[in-house]
Amino acid sequence: MRRRMSSNAEACLASSATKDAVHEKDCLECKSLVVWRRPLKTLQYSIQELFGMLIDLGSRLLNRRFLGSLLALMIIYELPGPHASYMEMGRQNLGFIVYWMGLGLLSSVGFGTGLHTFLLYLGPHLAAVTLAAYECHSLDFPVPPYPDQKICPKEPYIREMPNIWQILSKVRTETMFWGVGTALGELPPYFMARAARLSGKSLLQEESQPEQSKRLTLFGKSKLLVERVVLRIGFFGILLCASVPNPLFDLAGVACGHFLVPFWKFFVATLIGKAVFKSNIQQLIVIVAFSDDLIGVLVKALGQVPFIGSKIQAPLHNLLTSTKQRMHLKMSDDKQESDAAYTGLGIVAHVFQLVALFIVVYFAVSVLNALAQKRCKRLQLEKIEKDELAQKAERDEKDDPPETTYRGLPKIVEETIEEINA
Repeated sequence: MRRRMSSNAEACLASSATKDAVHEKDCLECKSLVVWRRPLKTLQYSIQELFGMLIDLGSRLLNRRFLGSLLALMIIYELPGPHASYMEMGRQNLGFIVYWMGLGLLSSVGFGTGLHTFLLYLGPHLAAVTLAAYECHSLDFPVPPYPDQKICPKEPYIREMPNIWQILSKVRTETMFWGVGTALGELPPYFMARAARLSGKSLLQEESQPEQSKRLTLFGKSKLLVERVVLRIGFFGILLCASVPNPLFDLAGVACGHFLVPFWKFFVATLIGKAVFKSNIQQLIVIVAFSDDLIGVLVKALGQVPFIGSKIQAPLHNLLTSTKQRMHLKMSDDKQESDAAYTGLGIVAHVFQLVALFIVVYFAVSVLNALAQKRCKRLQLEKIEKDELAQKAERDEKDDPPETTYRGLPKIVEETIEEINA
């Protein structure tokens, strides 16, 4: 009896060790699917996963409710009435709304490696509006070319130095829609974790098991802290994590989805944090940083840096001068000063384009890696399910053998006796 119990325990330990080894091997295989290690396999898996996601999205868009809502909206738009003016206003501003919401969506989607559209688009837009407001002493920029170009109104116009709150009001709309887009970009991790939990899988367990044997790093401790704050405080914990610049907020979405936090609780807290608090905090920082007084102090301070201060100060001063002259649509009479300004502006523009190109390439590569790893996990889960079904079928066959007598002869059932008597 003892030998049998010990053999059963050894078999259980061996099976668990085998499962852990297989799980760790599968995790390493998925993590190895990156462009710089296995480019062909990564590209193949990412394309397959992308097509699968597009097919799934198309099937959902063909839902009767969605098509019915779209048809009702088109009918309301075509019908005359007092709502026609508001519908036309919405149509004219639709491109503006979709543009900024799309940039916000690209900024947060991608599991922490989103396209940093704040640094590429919204931040420079806020800085240009701030510089133009202090230079023109007005916020009544002519439309068009605003918001593409920020130029001063035609003379004569009323000059009044705007304060920070007036500048905030000028750019509040695009900042808010950008924040709404970032909130929408946090939904995929939530839905993925929720679907995995409802189907019996766990994204948190898959990520935490390989790390249990290792000592937690600072990044791991930060991940654990975000999960604890979200789960223990609830709505206000999600609001707190969403209100500050936090690259680990994707983990909050995964945790909320895994523990089946209600959708509206998660989304409303994320929306308020991203569109109201976080976007306005970032907006305020940029406006204060590019105020006229602070920029002047920064240029003077750069000149006092030894060795390289004077070399940096002159191009920066020329760049600011040329930018302010463009706002008045006039150039300097001194050709040498104008050429220097254009040279500095061209260098800065080229550097900015290179940085933007690097960020876009990094974002594209990270998306390919994420899609390929997701495809790999999906195939591994399908393989595990097939193996479990096969093992279950084998166990059922072993547990239900053909009914026999104690001598090994087939057991005679009532139907066989009736056939013999007939």
